[in-house]
Amino acid sequence: MNQTLATFGYPLSALREYKHWAVLLRPGQVTVGSMVVCTTGRETRMSDMAPEAFAELELVFRGAEGALRRALAPDRINHLMLMMIDPHVHWHLIPRYEEPRTIGTTSITDEGWPGFPTLRSGVELPDQDRSQLRATLFAAWPDGT
Repeated sequence: MNQTLATFGYPLSALREYKHWAVLLRPGQVTVGSMVVCTTGRETRMSDMAPEAFAELELVFRGAEGALRRALAPDRINHLMLMMIDPHVHWHLIPRYEEPRTIGTTSITDEGWPGFPTLRSGVELPDQDRSQLRATLFAAWPDGT
């Protein structure tokens, strides 16, 4: 396991695992359904990824976006590959909402809408709400992805 996976709570935060990637529920929910797609390898540059890892990204993003659309109907989905602090190849998938969204007992406002998401505004969900969100996204994941 690489350090970036650990930073985002792997393996407990894993929604789906692929050969080269893991999709994680982001500990700090910028908006309801915020995820991280992270390499399971040690690569710190996109150009170092194996061709198979590039090919697998199609399945990863189809699955993650499909689950978000089915479960939460975001107005947009942002894919941010910033890698400023955490070194291993990863993206933040941030569903964007014009209006606040609620999961369980927690309501989250998209502080940056319609501009750049406010990543530091991440909300730690209570265990019950986190479990509900995990189950909702897991159930909405498209078959075969």
